[in-house]
Amino acid sequence: MSISSVDLNLLLTLHIVLRERSVARAAQQLHVTPSAVSNALARLRGVLGDPLVTRKGRGIVPTPRALELAPVLERTLLELESAIDAQPFDAARSTRLLTLAMGEAAQIAWLVPIAGLMQTEMPRARLRVVGIDSLVSLGDLSGPEVDLHIGVKGRGPGMHAEHLRDEPLALVAGSKHRFAPRRLTRTQLSGLRHVIVQMVPSRSFRDPVSAAYEQAGIERQVVMAVPTFTAAAALAAATDLVTSLPASFLAARGAKLRLRELKTPLPSHSVPISMCWHERTHNDPALVKLRTLVRSAVACRP
Repeated sequence: MSISSVDLNLLLTLHIVLRERSVARAAQQLHVTPSAVSNALARLRGVLGDPLVTRKGRGIVPTPRALELAPVLERTLLELESAIDAQPFDAARSTRLLTLAMGEAAQIAWLVPIAGLMQTEMPRARLRVVGIDSLVSLGDLSGPEVDLHIGVKGRGPGMHAEHLRDEPLALVAGSKHRFAPRRLTRTQLSGLRHVIVQMVPSRSFRDPVSAAYEQAGIERQVVMAVPTFTAAAALAAATDLVTSLPASFLAARGAKLRLRELKTPLPSHSVPISMCWHERTHNDPALVKLRTLVRSAVACRP
């Protein structure tokens, strides 16, 4: 039998009758007449093929089938009541698992302050961080796998986005590079060999910096693409390749890798970083709180 063939109000009536052991008291609880309760029981008898209850004096006696259903009905209805009558959100007591998709540079810059704020304000919640490649493989933010994304602004139906900051980019090379740390001419810039970061596999060698070169009329020689800024930085440090890194990444890792920023004739450029989420989580109090913590974490970093 399909549950769709059963009027759920009839099951509620049966639950109250079994709990009260009286049609009259059940009617009072349900704010209906005793005849309405009797009619509901009659309809349910026809659906389930069982008498369910028999009269005994002024009360009723449940059948074995009704006794079998009683604990299931009680448990199910209690769970439904609990879900419907949810308590106000308490960040300090929430045990939600929240999933945040972040690029590598964003993780280096903001994950520590985000984690610190969560430990203070949502100490019982759990945070799962995935990379941008995982976001692509899991699907967009309309599904339940990822709750919030920090990175380049996403698009699509039902998407919300909030600009967090513009992340400056720096052209870097190893400390022994022939041009480090000089200011480059346009000719020298066009002669450099670049490694770029592509977090999502692509057949084309293109990243946000390419547009700046095209606008300036400078040919950019991209010879390699890697999935992480760490890999690009390591290659630049050990070879004659150069790469463009977020300023926050360079500040955190540049000295250890002995990277040097190259001054170019191009105007300084940056990548806008946004916080993105789907309409399905727009009013979810746990996700509203997480977005507040992300804003605070980004604001506290230079």
